[in-house]
Amino acid sequence: MKSSRLTGSSMVVVLVLFTAATRAQQTTTQEPRPTFRSSVDLVSVAAVVRDHKGRFVRDLKRSDFTILEGGQPRPIVEFHAEQDAPIRVALLFDVSGSMGVGSKLDEARQAARQVLSVLRVNAAPRARDEAAVYSFDTRLQALQGFTADPGAIEDALSRVEPYGETSLYDAIAQTARGVALSGSADRFVQRRAVVVITDGVDTSSEMAPADVASIASRIDVPVYVMAVVSPLDDPGRAATPGMPGADRPSDLRELAERTGGELFVMSAPAHQSVAARQIIDELRHQYMLAFDALPAGAVRPLEVRMRDRRLTVRARTGYAAGPVGSIVSSERPDRSQGSSGGMQ
Repeated sequence: MKSSRLTGSSMVVVLVLFTAATRAQQTTTQEPRPTFRSSVDLVSVAAVVRDHKGRFVRDLKRSDFTILEGGQPRPIVEFHAEQDAPIRVALLFDVSGSMGVGSKLDEARQAARQVLSVLRVNAAPRARDEAAVYSFDTRLQALQGFTADPGAIEDALSRVEPYGETSLYDAIAQTARGVALSGSADRFVQRRAVVVITDGVDTSSEMAPADVASIASRIDVPVYVMAVVSPLDDPGRAATPGMPGADRPSDLRELAERTGGELFVMSAPAHQSVAARQIIDELRHQYMLAFDALPAGAVRPLEVRMRDRRLTVRARTGYAAGPVGSIVSSERPDRSQGSSGGMQ
């Protein structure tokens, strides 16, 4: 294995530091919110519902939803439809060398700013949205923990510089774990997501996309991908076989959709604004459902259906029972590889 690659041991170090930082920050900022049962024995499902014209549907009730696990109905034991719940978005920023080509980095920064522009950072503390900035090449770094301070976020974006290879799927897995663990006391109230801003070229990951999707299924963190491409690249044109990243758009789309998120390919500034608003709008219109987990085991297929068949719903498509912490490897950290180098 190349020394520049992110080893399994160093991934554990990154995860531990990330989790500690997000938990510590949550302790100082969290206000009382509705109380739900332990997250260990429940599986949460975030669902977005639209009508036949693509409009968000509000004011639905628990009885409007059915959750099927392996084709069998499961009782919905928790239901939450608060429209004003706060949003926590982790911006996962690709700083690999490929992002330094042309204007990709500037466009990626602008995409992040578009997401921030539609967050509510000036609302009352109970409803105030927060964002965090993380960067990755072959390792994950925290540039800014969760905050509602636009200046702090902008400062973090200004420190993003491209370098090295890309461990895209490793970074998504680590960030999704950390976001799920942060604020776990109100995971059924707070809307959370990972927004990945990348060109989609992964040159160094040790995880396959299906592996990351499996991890994300355990922790119910929707992954949205904003893929920055050159205006000369036609997103609808087939990539040259064998070229780096030739199959990544389809891989990223599968990853996003399996977690309840979506892939947006952006080749013009207008695409950034549309994608950012759609991501935040979806988070604001989520219905949070939960059902009792079966004993820990393999990933189980999930399907959410609507009583009104004229409505469409998007949600995660699988889960693996067990507490979030059970995902973390018990492998001893390899200190010779160092830590994240930038975790706070």
